[in-house]
Amino acid sequence: MPGRRLTTADRRQIAEGLAQGLDYAGIARRLGRPTSTVSREVARNGGPGRYRSDLAQLATTHRARRNPRPPAAAPRAGERGGPDPDAQAAFMADLTAAIIGTGMPRTAAGVMACLFTSETGSRTAAELAQHLQVSAATISHAVGLLHQHGLIRRGRDSHSRRHRYFLDDNAGLRSAVVGARANQRFSTTALRGADLFGTDTAVGTRLATAGRFLEQLGNDILRAAEKHWRATAAGTGPRHTQATHSTTTR
Repeated sequence: MPGRRLTTADRRQIAEGLAQGLDYAGIARRLGRPTSTVSREVARNGGPGRYRSDLAQLATTHRARRNPRPPAAAPRAGERGGPDPDAQAAFMADLTAAIIGTGMPRTAAGVMACLFTSETGSRTAAELAQHLQVSAATISHAVGLLHQHGLIRRGRDSHSRRHRYFLDDNAGLRSAVVGARANQRFSTTALRGADLFGTDTAVGTRLATAGRFLEQLGNDILRAAEKHWRATAAGTGPRHTQATHSTTTR
């Protein structure tokens, strides 16, 4: 039934389905579960390429012992309740998996998902470590990577001396630009390989086709980003902070 917890047998079926190349929806149909349940389970336990049913079962048991779920508090009169905790966890897993699919490392993707779903668009390093259940050193590496790409900003928590990390106003657009630049690097390398092997060979033709496609795709994305930033600078686009602009021009 959709409401019950995953069992050891369920996790074995998930591992078998991944090994057979099934997508999350196909595995979910086998189990009679929502697709979000499967995607959340896999994202939480290493992703599609590293999921192991025995380790996932152990990790789940450990989490349940370490973090027993407190009874849900009823919302106060007139107070808007948040999403259902299970639905929110499922969405977080789906969002993290989607960001991982863009090529971002797993912890960095988890940080982005946490910031996207935070009411303030910000969290401290300690909050991120607790939410993602990873070490402070792992969070430090992830936020360093995201800051380097201009996807997040670093500031001070108004209530303590801790650093607080803020989602950049243009984080969605910036992530697309980072991907476009990665594609352009691949494109340049592929076109150089086409010259090396010769465009009249099968290898050269394959490399040239991929290189030209990614070159055009990257140029289109970067042109769109440039148009957006010009509109923002002229005051006709979404407002952004000075910190955002200075990162853009690096």
